[in-house]
Amino acid sequence: MSFFTAMQLLGGVGIFLYAIKLISESLQMLAGERLRSIIGMFTKTPVLGVFLGTAVTMVIQSSSATTVMTVSFVDAGLMTLTQAIGVIMGANIGTTVTGQILAFRVKDLAYLFVILGVLLLFVCSSKRLKHMGEGLLGFGLLFIGMQTMESSMSFLRDRQDIFLTFSENPLLGLAAGTLLTLLVQSSSATVGLTIALGTQGLLPLEAAIPIIFGDNIGTTITAVLAALGTGRAARQACTAHVLFNVIGVCIWLPLMPLWIGFIEASSSSIGHQIANAHTMFNICNTILFLPFVNVFAALIRKLIPDAERIDRRDAAYLDPHLIQRTPVVAVSAVRHECRRMGDLVLELLQHTEKVFFEQKEESREKVMQLEEKLDRLETAIRSYAADIMQAGLDGKDAELLEACVVSAGDLERIGDKGKRLIDFYDYRKKRGDDFSAEAISEVRSLFLETRRAVGLAVDTFGPETFTAQDKARLDGLADHVRTLESTLRASHASRLSKGHCSPEAGLVFIDVLGAIEQIAYRSRKIAAHMAGRQNVEA
Repeated sequence: MSFFTAMQLLGGVGIFLYAIKLISESLQMLAGERLRSIIGMFTKTPVLGVFLGTAVTMVIQSSSATTVMTVSFVDAGLMTLTQAIGVIMGANIGTTVTGQILAFRVKDLAYLFVILGVLLLFVCSSKRLKHMGEGLLGFGLLFIGMQTMESSMSFLRDRQDIFLTFSENPLLGLAAGTLLTLLVQSSSATVGLTIALGTQGLLPLEAAIPIIFGDNIGTTITAVLAALGTGRAARQACTAHVLFNVIGVCIWLPLMPLWIGFIEASSSSIGHQIANAHTMFNICNTILFLPFVNVFAALIRKLIPDAERIDRRDAAYLDPHLIQRTPVVAVSAVRHECRRMGDLVLELLQHTEKVFFEQKEESREKVMQLEEKLDRLETAIRSYAADIMQAGLDGKDAELLEACVVSAGDLERIGDKGKRLIDFYDYRKKRGDDFSAEAISEVRSLFLETRRAVGLAVDTFGPETFTAQDKARLDGLADHVRTLESTLRASHASRLSKGHCSPEAGLVFIDVLGAIEQIAYRSRKIAAHMAGRQNVEA
């Protein structure tokens, strides 16, 4: 093997891997954030999970991305282990589509895909058309990479004895497929290389199938890497992926002599036979395991016992693994974290009300804890968003990310205002110069209206579309709060003139009104940032 031949082979593998990456990223951008919402909605049973995992992986052309999403969802508590197993099974089936595409050998169309892709990239201004161009360019490069690999391996035609060893010892083929996939981090690349060897007449079907089986074991490294540093639930999902593929190989490899004739009869082309073997293995393995999903999940829990979920100080949804694999889905993680942050703000305001208006001192510590937690979350969201932008993001997804970051800052400031109200309460208590019953009643009515505004603002982070009517309702409520605050200021001035309120208490009263009005103002800002950007959500 000459130096030039080695360079050609490595170059072909590089083009192939880049093509897969380009296709996957472009399709993910075209699919948008709908992926995460769809997975959350349609994984109620393992069977639905299988269909969904298959469909999503076929759409985004990356079982790794589907696996990483699944592990992340389990870690965040958005998906149970049983649901995750179904999605993982489906991802294994969906990833075989790449092999089926490669087996069609559309060499003549490779450069046509490249031309169309480049034209869309450089001529069109639409982001969607540019993403389509990237996808077409990726498909063209996929077949160019295949051709490059094939031509570089032509020198092996006189050394078929190397590959006949795999036929005589399937375990060697299994090890080769596993190691190759571990090295290139792409099961599609291993399948593509195997098909290339087969179509060159270098690799018989009996030797190719063990390599394909090894590919299924090697691809589980993605789940292992995704589970590093995560919670126990994510490690359970990772273990399920590994065991599902390993046990399947252990079952079907010894039975290969019984069903290889069926694969040979499925097509006269060795390329299609290899692709069919890959597809049939994953389908049959899923059919075999599906009735025993609950038993399989119980086995996983025996190996890795469930951990009691605790309220972590750190963010719940900001999984760093999502950024490199699926930056669009990472944006959704930020939105989910903002929603969680909003729920914490509402809880803080509830405890603030108990302290300020009902003198329930036991709620004071809870307010302080929640305010500190909001500070940490806002910092975590900003840092995570910066990493997403560095990974590459544009269009409406980038706009949504920016809106979420700004809104997280507004939520944090609402928490500050809630804590500020506790400071005002302490000042009143220390002086013993409290508000009149009329003043307390007025402030409480303003506070309750403001809290309603916060609740409407928090709803903008949900999966449902925040309509123009919803925004108008929040704007109207914020205007009402501002008008009510002006009215209360005038009422307070009247009490001061009549001597019903001391000047010192009066100053605190004005500050309290200002703090509450600021909460409503921040709520309106959140809605202004988030409204209109929900169309990127499913």
